Amino acid sequence: MKISDFQTKDVINIVDGKKLGQISDMEIDLRQGRIDSIVVPHFTKFFGMFGNGTELVIPWRNIVKIGADVVLVRMENASPKAYLEDDDIQVKPLQRRD
Repeated sequence: MKISDFQTKDVINIVDGKKLGQISDMEIDLRQGRIDSIVVPHFTKFFGMFGNGTELVIPWRNIVKIGADVVLVRMENASPKAYLEDDDIQVKPLQRRD
């Protein structure tokens, strides 16, 4: 499977059924030859107009199943705010990739 195949898949939390977005990148451990985590852009809105871009970095151990169209992840905290506070998830500002 190619990285570009992953980028077309939606990421869904199986705990609450929420769509988190699509995979934009992966963090790879080159020494071990494995994927450490997937990166999903996460946008928050201020009064529904102004967006704040961050990335959710979801560890590979949180991935439950990779299907033809979706990647299912298990994140125990159900509220959107909790995603940002979950110990297993890192939130980083979006960086421009040229």
